Amino acid sequence: MNFFEGVIDALTTIWANKLRSGLTMLGIVIGVSSVVIMIAIGQGAQSGITEKLQSMGTNLLMVTGGGSSDMRATLRGGGSGKLEYSDYEALLELEGVTGIAPQISSNTQAIYGSTNTSVQIYGILPNYFELKDKEILSGTGLSQADQDERKRVCVIDETAQEDLFGAVDPIGKDIHLDGKIFTIIGVVEGEDGTIFTPLATAQLRLLGSKNINMISVFVTNAEDMDKVQSEIENILLAKHRITDENDADFSVTNQATMLEAMSAITQMLTLMLGGIAAISLIVGGIGVMNIMLVSVTERTREIGIRKAIGAHPNDIMIQFLTESSILSILGGVIGIIMSFIATYLLTSLIGVSTSISIPSIFFAFAFSAFVGIIFGLLPARKAALLETIDALRFE
Repeated sequence: MNFFEGVIDALTTIWANKLRSGLTMLGIVIGVSSVVIMIAIGQGAQSGITEKLQSMGTNLLMVTGGGSSDMRATLRGGGSGKLEYSDYEALLELEGVTGIAPQISSNTQAIYGSTNTSVQIYGILPNYFELKDKEILSGTGLSQADQDERKRVCVIDETAQEDLFGAVDPIGKDIHLDGKIFTIIGVVEGEDGTIFTPLATAQLRLLGSKNINMISVFVTNAEDMDKVQSEIENILLAKHRITDENDADFSVTNQATMLEAMSAITQMLTLMLGGIAAISLIVGGIGVMNIMLVSVTERTREIGIRKAIGAHPNDIMIQFLTESSILSILGGVIGIIMSFIATYLLTSLIGVSTSISIPSIFFAFAFSAFVGIIFGLLPARKAALLETIDALRFE
């Protein structure tokens, strides 16, 4: 029996037992689609985190309150220590930087008429939008006069505009922030539900604190990141009168380093998700083996007849291996199609970020074919080793 005859014979047998073949492939379909979907979710999360961090700038150093050991505080943008506006002023002497942007932030409720939504307030200086490369979509940004006079004005992002005003133009409208009236002067790009006010206004009128949460330092050249970071640490250690750097009450985080660390973590999680999903493929392979063993028993007399007319044991073995492989390959193809449908529905209906990669498809497909061969070996070998006389006598 040549290869093409074996394929045709296997397809004929599969088609003759459509229901059983379909149920056998179901485990492979679920396994393959699970692998592709899990990896797609993991890579989607990785892409989202990477995009979010890159949008903040890869040549960015973030100075936060709290020692370097307080990682949780660093990640949320504020530590147990305290930074003051004078710390920002001290860093203005730095060389090799594009700009420096201090900020203070807090969560509160924004109210317009009967509409109420949760927002994050950022107290910033006028240079913030330029340094962050954020486009003002309508109205104007914050001015130095707004900062100097502590005006109750604000700029809202696109999500805050949609939540509070819908399709209504928000420019010139008044909203309540923490019980105080603020006038909207502009809309900036962004989908975080954020409202920006002058730093001095946020400190005096909203948060009642002279402290700041974070100072963003934008380095001109990536090659100077370590040098500028060292200079920042030296300036603040001297200003805070700290002689031992291990006792520092602030942290300086390198955005590029954080990006590498987060990418490594999400990549590991993606591989873990794929590995967990691959277990279902193995379960599907066991299902293929069980059905093929049943098929050998049902077709024992057929095997005996084929051997009696000259079929070699290798021909019998190849026949059953081909059947199990085709079942797995067909299940793999259907599983890949199902994974595309599932990821589309997850993204469009639920909003889950997914990213299907070609390597994950090849991996899932190759693994499904491998499973079909491995788990088809036992039934194929059992069929090949049947004695001709015993097979012909089987009822």
